[in-house]
Amino acid sequence: MKKIKLIDSNKVLNQRLKDEEFKSEYETLEEEFKLAKQVIRLRTNAKLTQKELAIMAGTSQPAIARLESGSYKNLSLSFLRRIGDALGVQPHIQFK
Repeated sequence: MKKIKLIDSNKVLNQRLKDEEFKSEYETLEEEFKLAKQVIRLRTNAKLTQKELAIMAGTSQPAIARLESGSYKNLSLSFLRRIGDALGVQPHIQFK
């Protein structure tokens, strides 16, 4: 049986952030990545699959996957509220 090699995502990210072009693009998307990480953490802490969360929130598994990838475009407050309700939390949105 072939062993799967695990990769430390933080180590990879820190290495990539040394590249100024990558760092600039990453910082542009930082808020999306923060949201994605929070949703993943909340979902996994609740021991839910993406599909289970999607059912609870009244959406599709691909929509949850897009949210968790940080590439979800045109997020609505109602969508975030449904995700939050399913996870037992409330979204907190602010302008900087």
